[in-house]
Amino acid sequence: MSEGTSKAVKDAINIWAESTPSDFEENARRYRETLFKKLVFILVCIVIAIMAMGVSMTIGEYNISFLESYETLWNHITGNIQDSTKDRVIWGIRMPRVMGGLIAGAGLAVAGVAMQSILKNPLADTYTTGISSGASLGATLAICSGITLFAGTYSLILNAFIFSLIPTSMILMISKMKGVSPTVVILGGVAVMYFFNAITTVLKLWAEAESLAQVYSWSVGSLTGLGWPDIAVMAIFVVSGTLLIQIMSKKLNVLATGDESAKALGIDASTMRSLCLGATALMAAAIVCFTGLIGFIGLVCPHVARMFVGSDNRYLIPASAMFGAAFLLFADVVGRIVFAPAVMEVGVITAFIGGPMFVYMILRQRKLGWW
Repeated sequence: MSEGTSKAVKDAINIWAESTPSDFEENARRYRETLFKKLVFILVCIVIAIMAMGVSMTIGEYNISFLESYETLWNHITGNIQDSTKDRVIWGIRMPRVMGGLIAGAGLAVAGVAMQSILKNPLADTYTTGISSGASLGATLAICSGITLFAGTYSLILNAFIFSLIPTSMILMISKMKGVSPTVVILGGVAVMYFFNAITTVLKLWAEAESLAQVYSWSVGSLTGLGWPDIAVMAIFVVSGTLLIQIMSKKLNVLATGDESAKALGIDASTMRSLCLGATALMAAAIVCFTGLIGFIGLVCPHVARMFVGSDNRYLIPASAMFGAAFLLFADVVGRIVFAPAVMEVGVITAFIGGPMFVYMILRQRKLGWW
């Protein structure tokens, strides 16, 4: 043991020995208060999501009140369907959109938390690093030209996933280079995003009218047209990816302090980073395939959640997931109510909020430095 390390251990032992029972009680009280605040934030996000669900289920040509929508939903779940028309409207038409917003918001927010931790960059998410654009290009190729790398029911998702691995691999290679700053990683992702978007634009020019309409809805991000089979696929990938990242939350905390600290604790930083990026790429591909490009959820939501629960990924991941779900669904409701009878797609609303937030983060980091 080195002299400096030995001195640090001795100082820690002396501090512990000099601590009184009242100090331990005070620290325990503060810990309980902090934990309570974190749980309250998560609970508030859940309540907001539930309220947004009720409002979303009331929007449409068929008039159903807030309480009636929940009553109809409860009757369907319990098998006590009393009005078949209301049941068809709520469960068959409106609930897939609601569930799609919740799942997409949670998945994008969790992906943002993971990327910010493993890249040690507050501006990292699946949108700014080009992962979403890569997934979008893969899906656009499948829609416009029928080019898929795999055949079968999930060929669209697999195509999007494979193309999302291109910027993911590039980010991994850049982040491993010595002397590379977080700014370079983000700029590399932005460059890939613009390049993929350019290819997508060319495919739009060659596309048929029907395919062009579908691709356009992707480019702005939308929850329109989602069905229960789409929700099932999204849920499988998003829930699996979120659970995997949550299980690795303690290791993510260590990885955020640096590769040397991770290595000292027996964590393979390279493998850990690759596994997390693979999970986020798969989640982004599954979401983008059905909703299109919804930007800034992975950027805004983790930072807002971090203000309330801190940077401990054990709490930050579920808090960001709940806030992301509530935020995206709330944005969808705003786009459908404020601009009624027209509909402002949810990707536009999140861009209005996320764009200024992105500029603020850049200016803030210019003054304070990167993590």
